Formats: sequence, C-alpha cells, structure tokens
Amino acid sequence: MTEKRPTQAIRAAGLGAGSAGALAAGAFALGAIAMGAVAIGALAIGKLSYLLGDRVTAVRALGSHTIELRLKRPFGAMAQLLSAINLTPLSPTAYRHHRRRQWSDRFVGTGPYRLSFFTPQQQRLEPFAQYWGRPAANRGLDLVALGNSTALFGALQSGEVDGLLSTSLELDHQAALQRQARRGQLRQATGPALEIGYLTLLSDQPPLNAVGLRRALALSLDRRRLVQRVSQGLNAPLRGLVPPVLPGGTPEPWPSYDPAAARRLYRQAGYCQGRRLPLELTFRSNIPSDRLFALTWQALLQRDLGDCVDLKVQGMESTTAYRQLGDGAFQLIILDWMGDFPDADNYLMPLLGCDQSQGDRCLKGSSAASGSFWTRPGLEAELRRSASAQGGSRVALLRRIQAQTAAASPYLPLWLVQPRIWVQTSVAQPRFDGSGRVLLQELHRP
Repeated sequence: MTEKRPTQAIRAAGLGAGSAGALAAGAFALGAIAMGAVAIGALAIGKLSYLLGDRVTAVRALGSHTIELRLKRPFGAMAQLLSAINLTPLSPTAYRHHRRRQWSDRFVGTGPYRLSFFTPQQQRLEPFAQYWGRPAANRGLDLVALGNSTALFGALQSGEVDGLLSTSLELDHQAALQRQARRGQLRQATGPALEIGYLTLLSDQPPLNAVGLRRALALSLDRRRLVQRVSQGLNAPLRGLVPPVLPGGTPEPWPSYDPAAARRLYRQAGYCQGRRLPLELTFRSNIPSDRLFALTWQALLQRDLGDCVDLKVQGMESTTAYRQLGDGAFQLIILDWMGDFPDADNYLMPLLGCDQSQGDRCLKGSSAASGSFWTRPGLEAELRRSASAQGGSRVALLRRIQAQTAAASPYLPLWLVQPRIWVQTSVAQPRFDGSGRVLLQELHRP
C-alpha cells in the first residue's frame, strides 16, 4: 500500500551547468516513494521479506560479477524481481556491523548515484563515478523534507524547487498543478497506474462473515461518482486487485454499481424492512482523501440504500490503524497498496496469502495481517502455482483467482492511482520507468 504522507519533499541540486535548483517531491526514489509503499508498512504485508523469504533458500557468489540464487520452487517473475529497485546485491562484509541499525553516511548500492549526505530533513545524491551504465545527466539531487502539502506546492510555485512528485500532495494541489501544466506553465509526466485503493472487510466476524452481505456491499459502491468526487478525476475506478496494466489484471471481476441488486441481497439477509445493517468504516485521519471518501460514500448510501444500511465513519491516525489491523479491529477500513515491482503476484500474495487456515478463515498469514482473515480451501496452492507459472496458463490462473475472490468480496477495489511529476519549464521533460518511479538520472536542463 502506498500511503500519501504530506511530510517529504525533494530538492535537486545541480540540474545543468552552474545551477543549484531543487527538485521537491512528496515521494521520490529516496523520499516518499520509498516510504510510500507502507500503507500496511508496519505489518507483515508491507515487509520486503515476502519477496525473497518464501522463495530463496540460499545465495552464493560465483565470482566478482555473478550471484547464484537457489530457489525453493520456480518463480515466473524472477527477472522482474532481480531488476526491482528494492533489491540490491551486497558484499556480505558491507553491512557486517550494521545488520540491525542504519548506516546512512556510507550507503552501499548499485545505482547511478551515491548517497553523500543524510539527515531526516535532507539527503544528497551525487553521481557515482563507477556506475556501470550511462552516467547521470545532472550533477546531483538534493532531497529535502517540507512540512506538508501546502509547503510542497508553494515551493514549486515560488521556484524554490525544480520539480514535485504527486505522492505526498493533496488532490486539490495535484489538480491545480495539472491545470498549470495544461496552460504550459509547468511540464507534467505520468507513470503507470500501479497503486490501488481498496476496502478491507472483516470477513470472519458477524455481520460481514456472511458472503451475501459482502456481495451486497460490493454492489453498493458507485465508483465513478466516488472517484470523481474524491480525486477530481485524477484517479480511475478499479474493479480488481491487480492493476489492469499487468498480465492477469483484466477483465476486472468485481461488479459495477447496482443498488437494485444490492437491495435484493440486503433483503435476503433480513434488512431493508424496518431494519438497517449497522456498519462502521474506519479511515486514516491523516490522509484527506480517505476522509472525503468515507463521508461521500456515507452520503451516497444514505441516499440510495438508507433504509438498508446505516454506515458510521470514524477516523484514526494511520500508524495506529496499521498496528491494530491484524487484530481484527475494523469492520471496514480504506487502505492502499503498491507492489514492490510490477507483477500480479505482488498484489495477490500480500492480500490473500495464508499460512494457516480453518475453512474459509485465515488464522495466520498475509490475509490475517491485512485485516480480512479470508481464504478458501486450495487458494494458497493456487497462489503458489501462479507464482511459478508463465504465459497464458498463468494469466488464466490469475483471472480465476481474482474471479473467485470477487465472488467472496473480502476486499472491495476502489481506484487506481497514477503517479505524476511536475517540473519547471526550464527542466527537460521527465520520464517514469515501468515500475512507476521517476528516472532521476535523466533530469537536466536542456
């Protein structure tokens, strides 16, 4: 999940000869993007160990430029994993004395930059002279921390910074920057839509242990209206857990808005006839779009299905919510997620994986940690098969897993978030890579 935290900005120094500009970013490769993938970050779902821990049994260096990985089982997305920015091969001596603590001033990596300065408020990236690939087009980047979205927005408007990423910006500010870009006052670039917003339903406790009620809620989501109201059209409605740009992400199997069909299911469960289903939706109080979604959906339900559903909403600070998620504390909670590299497995396993189950209830594993506690017999085996399969057989299996999950509706997908960057017109047009990250090394003044 990627949580939009309006606390980080990035200043890029030395974009071109003699300049000392700045690149502010609510989420950059070393700023909020790295921290952005923690919408469930304090829990097992957000730990990078799931990328390797269940797949690799041993690592061995065969030479100065060759590493051998011994896998527990075949893994179809191995090439994507090895190219992910989050995975860096290191000498076993590099962090010998820093296994459990930071070593910020001597960071070891394999990219086009080296980290030359680090504080919580500022990080400096300088070109790495021994980088194996094309050298950076700029003389370095300063990543700086600003207090909130308003400060980030103002820094770009004043020219204090050269660029700004969307990750830590409130949607009103993003919409304003998009309008400026359309007028030619800024340059804008967009990356692949790989971040999903969704609702988690507590599926092992009454009343939402009844699959009919979960399906009724799935039919009660007017995504088009919600997305327009919450994101001003910046996000796109989503009816699947896997982004459509990835293999296995289409067709989207969750149902479209159908209040008449929802009403029939509520009535079958004994509601809408002088009795309303009481539900409580928790939103992260430090994320403005969460609150707006909660209030908008509450109003839409009251308008269209008010005799069937009584939705209460409550806010909770995000870190507190994450700590309680695996305890089954929330009937409904809005969250977001972005895979650590673009592959369907990175969306399904963190939400559906289960190590220990009893019938349709997950007792231990990612599904429990994510707050739904839902599984079904045979699902874990299918997830493992999908991870090792390739080509058309894998796509078919991914579609079947999604369709069966949609039928049970332990999660309700809401929208897709597309990353954006805005830079001053004095900076060349930026680009994103296929993982949704800005190519920092290409930033320069023409």
